[in-house]
Amino acid sequence: MAGIGTCTLTVDTVCGSSRTGGHSPDTVAPMSASPLSRAAGSTTTILDVVNRAGLLDPRRLTALTVALARWGPTVAAPFAASALATPTRAAVVDDDGVTTWFELDRRSTALASGLHRLGLRRGENLGVACRNHREFVEVTIAAAKAGLGVVYMNTSFAGPQMNEVLAREDVAGLVIDAALVDLVDVDTFTSPIVVADCGGGRALDRRCRNAEHVTTSDDVRRGAMWRLPLRASLPVAPILLTSGTTGTPKGARRPSGNTDIHAATGILERIPYRHDDIVAITSPLFHAWGLAQMLLAATLGCTISVTRTFDAVDTLSRIERDRVSVLAVVPAILQRLLGSSAFDDADLSSLRVVASSGSALPVPVVEDWLERGGTNLYNMYGSTEVGQATLATPEDLVDEPATAGRVMAGSVVAVLDPNGAEVPTGELGRIFVGNANQFEQYTGGGGKELVDGLMCTGDVGFMRADGLLFVTGRADDMIVSGGENVFPQEVEDLLLAHREIADVAVVGVDDASLGQRLVAHIVLAEGSPLTERQVKTLVSGSLARHKTPRDVCFVDELPRTATGKLRRSDL
Repeated sequence: MAGIGTCTLTVDTVCGSSRTGGHSPDTVAPMSASPLSRAAGSTTTILDVVNRAGLLDPRRLTALTVALARWGPTVAAPFAASALATPTRAAVVDDDGVTTWFELDRRSTALASGLHRLGLRRGENLGVACRNHREFVEVTIAAAKAGLGVVYMNTSFAGPQMNEVLAREDVAGLVIDAALVDLVDVDTFTSPIVVADCGGGRALDRRCRNAEHVTTSDDVRRGAMWRLPLRASLPVAPILLTSGTTGTPKGARRPSGNTDIHAATGILERIPYRHDDIVAITSPLFHAWGLAQMLLAATLGCTISVTRTFDAVDTLSRIERDRVSVLAVVPAILQRLLGSSAFDDADLSSLRVVASSGSALPVPVVEDWLERGGTNLYNMYGSTEVGQATLATPEDLVDEPATAGRVMAGSVVAVLDPNGAEVPTGELGRIFVGNANQFEQYTGGGGKELVDGLMCTGDVGFMRADGLLFVTGRADDMIVSGGENVFPQEVEDLLLAHREIADVAVVGVDDASLGQRLVAHIVLAEGSPLTERQVKTLVSGSLARHKTPRDVCFVDELPRTATGKLRRSDL
């Protein structure tokens, strides 16, 4: 984790993975400047950044100092500081109502005490499988107060995946939503299971009621101490699971005790968050991007707005009703909002920031949002493994909708050839990132390729002389058809710009004569009469022949992860 002065700013310890589509590099003349790009110098100081965000307010600064002394440099500190500075302000607004910072602090302390009573000890791992609601926030704080590590579980897991991760990640206890508990084999997993989100008639089944090691979060809090012994904790880095788009999700642990100030201020320097923001987080909190937004909001004392499941119409209504000022999304959410029949009638004037990360942000989506949603879109590129890399501001995206932005403070980005040497400016190569927050290794062993301390993202792209990075696509996604290299993103962006296409994925399949041929999987807009021939004509009229799909499959939906990443292998 990283600190700003005496303030623990935990957002830099977890950041989302994001890619933007890239323009073809053959339109960019080679530049003599080095493609190894560091964050550009700025007259903006760290004090300017934190003051703009409201962190230098005397009341908050004092509260942060006290909270750090009490809880140590853990994620509990910013939440406790907000409880001291603004106890009656709304901390979390969810489907069940409003929780204040004071209530959140008190309930999380009781939960931490109760977890100790269940036998969990400092340094052990607590699994968390909760959707977006107040108890996810509470258990995150409680784990930090109890000195526990957290393994954030994907709530879209099937039973076999859930039980595999529980066993592999050495989970000593589990907090899980009542709606998901039937995924757990309670006969095999005999460590303490705490069932959360039990309201609204979500009763436990007989199997759980008869298991002595299964209880509810309300029972854990009941009778627990509202104060914990005065013992500050050392930070225990969370384990975040990779998306699993190319295989079984792997656990990635970030280093503990990070003190890289520049990495901590990187996001605040580019995105104008404020202490009085209402932050609606639509991406899953168990995902790196959603978790980062939650922790940043807590550090600034913002109100966090979440719902268990995403609904486009409900989200648009919530923005208008609650005057949401920051909307945290993944690209798939932006597509669903833009595709909603309620979008153009919604009042989005309160939105100052729409912060996107987590997967590729298609160029047509960028252009559509800037035109209809406003010039408030920010896109961050990075990954669970490499941390934050670049960030595109609205100004960047207006000029170059395909850009992944400029290098963030505290990070280094390089574009390298297969031998690990820097490629000339404007030429394609593999993207490598270096910062103090890259992960150490997967919990099961192994890691990412390293070159001179820089970690491979798995993406291909190029850097322009003006410092803008363009990501062409995943190296693994490249299709070699008839000896020509094709990145699906370019074809997908072209097709997605058509008003009658709601979603699209292009993959390569084996072909006896071409090696691979392109197949386009298309979700049509409602009522569209678009034909296979029209799709092929659309592509062949704008792109080279080898980029035209040989086959077109019309489907009802595309296989995506909970964070909107496309599962190309399923196609």
